[in-house]
Amino acid sequence: MAQCGYFTKFINLCKIINMNKKILIGVCGSISAYKTPIVIRRLKEKKWDVKVIMTESATKFITPLTLETVSKNSVYIDMFEKNRWDMHHIGLSEFAKTFLIIPATANILGKTANGIADDLLSATIMSFKEKIVFAPAMNYKMWENPIVQENVKKLKKHGYYFVGPVKGSLAEGSGWGRLAKIKDIVTFIEKIFDK
Repeated sequence: MAQCGYFTKFINLCKIINMNKKILIGVCGSISAYKTPIVIRRLKEKKWDVKVIMTESATKFITPLTLETVSKNSVYIDMFEKNRWDMHHIGLSEFAKTFLIIPATANILGKTANGIADDLLSATIMSFKEKIVFAPAMNYKMWENPIVQENVKKLKKHGYYFVGPVKGSLAEGSGWGRLAKIKDIVTFIEKIFDK
């Protein structure tokens, strides 16, 4: 009987630990957005609680319904949604201790590096006080642009994390700018969470 009590306590402890694994995911407008549901599914398999913010551009590449289905949570797009009293960017910024932006475009890197908060995703980034991870994906010409590289250096200096990009085949051409492998992104997130 005593062993059953210890087992129950162990199961309850595991539940508490898993409940703390919460992640916010920001999805930007890039062809690589189609890989985001796979990342979410891998995290859900590992018992993460996932909430998603999409930019308007992201909805042109993947539907909110797809991300709601895999995350099992509502997807947030509009900062000024009707019939809501709370400010999404504040409430969402307090939900998790890790925030993954995937795919991170040149646009969101530039906004973040320069303190611009003109939509729900960028405003949530500005109000988020924990670990933010960018998983960039863009054309190699954009990634190699000196302004983008300056923004990346600035963000790293301020403590933002990066996973990728990697060199490989892109929608247009080949080079640096390909989204990192899904398993590498998930592994990186797990390491960051445990830091």
